[in-house]
Amino acid sequence: MPQGSVDTARRGTSQRATASVDVVIPVHNEERSLPGCLAVLREHLERDFPFAWSITVVDNASTDGTLRVAGELAADLPNVRVLHLDRKGRGLALRTAWGYSDADVVVYMDVDLSTGLDALLPLVAPLVNGHSDLAIGSRLAGGARTVRGAKREFLSRAYNRVVRCSHGARFSDAQCGFKAARTDVVKPLLPHVRDDSWFFDTELLLLAEHNGLRVHEVPVDWVEDVDSRVDVARTAADDLAGLLRVARAKVTGAAVVPDLPRRPEPRPAHPQAVLAERENGLLWQLFSFGLIGVVSTVATSVLYALLRSWWPPLVANLVALTVTTLWNTEANRRFTFVGRAAASGRVHLQGLLVFALYYLVTSGALLWLDAAVPHASRGLEVLVLVVSSVVGTALRFVLLRCWVFSRRGTSETEEGTA
Repeated sequence: MPQGSVDTARRGTSQRATASVDVVIPVHNEERSLPGCLAVLREHLERDFPFAWSITVVDNASTDGTLRVAGELAADLPNVRVLHLDRKGRGLALRTAWGYSDADVVVYMDVDLSTGLDALLPLVAPLVNGHSDLAIGSRLAGGARTVRGAKREFLSRAYNRVVRCSHGARFSDAQCGFKAARTDVVKPLLPHVRDDSWFFDTELLLLAEHNGLRVHEVPVDWVEDVDSRVDVARTAADDLAGLLRVARAKVTGAAVVPDLPRRPEPRPAHPQAVLAERENGLLWQLFSFGLIGVVSTVATSVLYALLRSWWPPLVANLVALTVTTLWNTEANRRFTFVGRAAASGRVHLQGLLVFALYYLVTSGALLWLDAAVPHASRGLEVLVLVVSSVVGTALRFVLLRCWVFSRRGTSETEEGTA
């Protein structure tokens, strides 16, 4: 339960009250480090931070005098409050504190202050002005400066590479202990983040991107804490298991968060740009759809050739077509019909149904030809297949555009979840 000044946490009166920011610091057995951390952090906030602020120290089942020290500091220092948890876990600490906070923006940073505090305002500003939904400090972004050992450098880069390759993530550094989020956005996400430990950060970011939220990156100055008690190798292994779990949630649709505020579809503001979008939108969609179709065809052929070594033709063809159809639908969502739908199981199921209809059109045309002209020439057979493929492709494009990725369906979803 909250202790110290949690019930009467006072906001700084000298700052502009355009937004309130709650800085959360999880601690476990940090009775020696905590006083110095709060002194440095409060000095920076009072001197250089333009928003109303508070600091929440989350005692994470400490066994030393951390809770006592935190309570004394909260009693003496304005804008400082304490939460105590009986169970350990950084993710649990952040979920509890962020869910409890009534600030406009919530921040997380490590007690060792490894990340330079000059990055705090650039981290928070895009959230206050509404440009972004979450913000993260990155030790791997351009302009970042880090000081750390070779082992930790290698593990960090390798892990983040796995995250980007396995999930298509666009953020560069999942695990830097320096993050912020708009409270109205992060609170609906928190119940869907299952991890209570170090994978919490990665899972939160993957769910945010999967649901169309905007993640802002800030290059940071970062110095490794040589007294860190994190088992980096074991944590990385646990994170890999978490990546598989999140991937499964994406496939099943469990990763979709229906209660999130949705960003409006981007539209040009200038009238001539609006006209140009209307004139060129269909041309781009046709070009992108055709290009993705060519790549899908090549991929299907290659995958079929590989699978044919183990499976009979019909099975190999079915698997190859199913896999490439899932990719084709996702590629059209990302590039052809941009912004019309979030990735979900519904979208991919509809994509498979559209492909099944295409398959029926082409196969039905060949069956009709065999019944109408029992001994048709190979040339006539190819001609019928080409014509039916053109008809099926056109039908597939129309269904993707007007059903799977329809603007009306997207608008209804946005209105229902706003």
